[in-house]
Amino acid sequence: MIQLRFDNSYSRLPARFFVRLPPTPVAAPRLIALNRGLAEELGLDPDALAPHAAALFAGNTLAADSEPLAQAYAGHQFGHFVPQLGDGRAVLLGELVDRCGRRRDVQLKGSGPTPFSRQGDGRAALGPVLREYLVSEAMHALGIPTTRSLAAVATGEIVVREEALPGAVLTRVAASHVRVGTFQFYAARRDSEAIKTLADYVIARHYPRAAEAATPAVALFESVLDAQASLVAKWLAVGFIHGVMNTDNTAVSGETIDYGPCAFLDAYDPGKVFSSIDQQGRYAYANQPTIAQWNLARFAETLLGLFDPDTDKAVALATEILETFGERFERYWLAAMRPKLGLQRSEPEDGALVGGFLQAMHAGGADFTLSFRRLADAAAGNAEPLRALFGDTAALDAWLPRWQARLAREFVAPAERSAAMRRVNPLYIPRNHRIEQVIAAAIEDDVAPFVTLARVLARPFDDQPEMTAYAEPPKPAERVTRTFCGT
Repeated sequence: MIQLRFDNSYSRLPARFFVRLPPTPVAAPRLIALNRGLAEELGLDPDALAPHAAALFAGNTLAADSEPLAQAYAGHQFGHFVPQLGDGRAVLLGELVDRCGRRRDVQLKGSGPTPFSRQGDGRAALGPVLREYLVSEAMHALGIPTTRSLAAVATGEIVVREEALPGAVLTRVAASHVRVGTFQFYAARRDSEAIKTLADYVIARHYPRAAEAATPAVALFESVLDAQASLVAKWLAVGFIHGVMNTDNTAVSGETIDYGPCAFLDAYDPGKVFSSIDQQGRYAYANQPTIAQWNLARFAETLLGLFDPDTDKAVALATEILETFGERFERYWLAAMRPKLGLQRSEPEDGALVGGFLQAMHAGGADFTLSFRRLADAAAGNAEPLRALFGDTAALDAWLPRWQARLAREFVAPAERSAAMRRVNPLYIPRNHRIEQVIAAAIEDDVAPFVTLARVLARPFDDQPEMTAYAEPPKPAERVTRTFCGT
């Protein structure tokens, strides 16, 4: 039996934090992908792992040192509180300490029913597994904190959603799977002892400096708030829409987690929604900072008893910290957006300058990703590739002189500036239509398009001349207007 050097700290918490159970074996596991680079990062030998990967990452066999469990959590889903959710189709196999000394969860997603399944089948379809694999690995390549994908395995079984689909299991790697909803689970049960235990665990695992503060729980809240402000700013900088920013999908580690009906913008539209279940636009692109702050308010509510025994003082303290979110987000957003415009230092009107470019994109129906990429050409003196993206160039033509005047106040050679902009403005993102094409092919047992797309997305900032088609926006007939959750 294979050993993976698991060291399972979460399983040492009190029994009410989880349910111990093994994954449910599948009929005919077949390895689709093994992320060899991530395996090495985790301290695993991919060559030694490969012969066992299909059975291991389908849940048919367990490593000798695995202690599989399903975690309990609650959450606000589209603003409505559900007191019990939990891992309804996931099992945490264990934790590894990677080559950099970081503790990482290894979890199977789609591994069968658990006591938290709420009458679901506990399985995952092949499409959502491939989507999460591609998007999470693309986010990592873009430099955005995220869960990672270690393996994808076809199960040889059918799952029934709107139609019968081939099943699969994803192996997900995370800094941890503790969510805002994990704290809400115990707050709903008025289990103050569990909240204190969980807070201490999260501090020790993710924010050890908070333990040195006068009130560690306050420092924890501020740390999580800061991490979320930074994370969502990075999402907006690449045009990412999470799709389901529920509190049970908000990781206290500050990683992007739970890639369901997520998508990237094609043409820029601040009100854009892709998720088929977001009927009111709650989680639209531009709403994401506001929702992050709302989720953090729910997190603060769970910690009030640890802030101060006087409820009024605790609420005042939480409110004071929560109100810093806007300033923090704006700072992180501008830190991400300035270099995308080729700016190396800060000036007071930079926010308006960025906003002006976004407004010009919206007015001109221009592609978000390619507009920033071709802005690098404009910085080198050729604005025509950029202008060609705009159906109407009036707003862009009015904005370009403002931008050029701003650039002139920084003494940087045009070629140097343009090269720096290409290092932060990706050419390749996981475009929705490409992902759908990959999924359609994989359902027909052709995984070659998946392999190719994964390889392209691993180098998002590099010119890849033989892969230029992957940088192009969808043609009208290829546009994806709705994305779907995998449950």
